[in-house]
Amino acid sequence: MSASVLFDTPGPKGQRAILVVNIVGVLILLGFLAWIISGLAAKGQMAWTQWDDFLQARTWVDYLLPGLRNTLLAASLGIVGSIIFGLVFGVGRLAQNKLIRWFSSIVVEFFRAVPVLLMIVFFNIFIARVLGITQNSTLIAVVAGLILYNGAVVAELVRSGVYGLPKGQREAATAIGMTNGQSLRLVEIPQALIAMLPALIGQFVVILKDSALGYMISFNELLFFGRTYASPNGNVLQALVVVAIIFIIINFSLTKLAELISKRLSSRGQRVKKPEAAINAEA
Repeated sequence: MSASVLFDTPGPKGQRAILVVNIVGVLILLGFLAWIISGLAAKGQMAWTQWDDFLQARTWVDYLLPGLRNTLLAASLGIVGSIIFGLVFGVGRLAQNKLIRWFSSIVVEFFRAVPVLLMIVFFNIFIARVLGITQNSTLIAVVAGLILYNGAVVAELVRSGVYGLPKGQREAATAIGMTNGQSLRLVEIPQALIAMLPALIGQFVVILKDSALGYMISFNELLFFGRTYASPNGNVLQALVVVAIIFIIINFSLTKLAELISKRLSSRGQRVKKPEAAINAEA
């Protein structure tokens, strides 16, 4: 029987109580869903005519797939930019130079504190009205907001990942002739990134979801196209459900990828520990 570090394994009485709570929770959830569906049906929102548009090829070719393409484009650029931003300022927060460390800390804390939507709206106005850029201005504004906020989060993940490494990594690198900078770049950060990979992928899910905020500045992403198509047809609610399902499928896939990577990294660590365990057993 496996024991948990955080709490004891519940006994028969505790397991029965957990089972009862789970059953009650499921029944409440099903009742809530039934209440919503019956309410929608009473308003005619569950009629087949409200949903059949989303089985038409033209709906997907002309609206949903272009919207999905723009969503994935903004999310991809946001992810790549966030990684670069996070590595630059994450390393800056770990630098020996106080000026670089303070400057990096101010940048990271500032962009972590500002809401993503506020940055997207600001850049949309700044790019169009101040810089005079009109082509792809909404895409640039969305990507800039995603990079600055999520890059700051990635920088903090890099810093905390390096601090969370087992002690002695830098001393071992220094003992073989590496400088502090080389130790950071070649030894500590690669290990920290591997350890923080599940958390990083979780942040990528956040970037994908936050790309929908581009709807507020009329960026032609999935939510915008879905609502644009559905408004004249009177099935906006159905369009939102379809868009939500698409987001759930993508995010579920990314979450499963994070779990798979985390499991593989854990199993690799166990394989590394096996020889030590064998030596201890023989001793």
